[in-house]
Amino acid sequence: MTVDNLTKLNRLINFLPRGAVVTSDYLRKQGYGDSLVQEYKKRRWLESVERGAYKLPGDSVEWFGGVYAMQKQLNINIHVGAKTSLSLQGYAQYIPVNGNVPVCHLFGYRNERLPAWFKKADWNTKILYFPTKLFSRNLSDTYVNYQYREFEIRLSSPERAAMEMCYLIPRLQEFEEAGEIIENLTVLRPGIVQLLLENCRFIKVKRLFLYFADRAGHDWFNELNLANINLGSGQRQIIKDGILDKKYLITIPKKSGYESFNF
Repeated sequence: MTVDNLTKLNRLINFLPRGAVVTSDYLRKQGYGDSLVQEYKKRRWLESVERGAYKLPGDSVEWFGGVYAMQKQLNINIHVGAKTSLSLQGYAQYIPVNGNVPVCHLFGYRNERLPAWFKKADWNTKILYFPTKLFSRNLSDTYVNYQYREFEIRLSSPERAAMEMCYLIPRLQEFEEAGEIIENLTVLRPGIVQLLLENCRFIKVKRLFLYFADRAGHDWFNELNLANINLGSGQRQIIKDGILDKKYLITIPKKSGYESFNF
């Protein structure tokens, strides 16, 4: 092992935050050839997470570290969204699926793909990825940074995450739970909500979000300019065999404690 290679190793150790993944693609761009990386691995100065991804020896990494690598090293345009984002920001209870397996909701543009190493790695978490263009343009003010151990990852703001949660109803998000979460979002920024609603491409999402917010009676709801929001025309079936809410023209559960706006 040459002095130069040892210097590179020290630089890597000082650079890589604890809890983070480092990818082979990123290492190559930084001058760490495949043979050098394999030497580090052989000497146990790097440990494999999955083919194409590594971590510092003895370090524990979770999906947060994988998301960090995708966002910061590979410049993949993804973010943590929906209920996962709201949970991390303290707006929703983080409930594992079936009582034992947590869920991570990731959103990205249609052409963004998750690397094989991220999909194959054992995160002890169910990863749900949605490559969809929910909004007509990238809205930089609708993201927040979340500190995890020694690094930050990008999350949806509460306003954006709430609409992403509505996007998942009813297939992957319970109607009643979404309503309860949005009912507790008392301090959303009306300007950001307005911006998102005007740029949202899905009529169903806008109607659902407004239905929940209207029902909750939030002060910020009264500051919205609904005339500038395209809510489409006709009815939308959200819940099969549900009852029709006559104000927002969406079907809601029959027995959920959610009344219909009949005016």
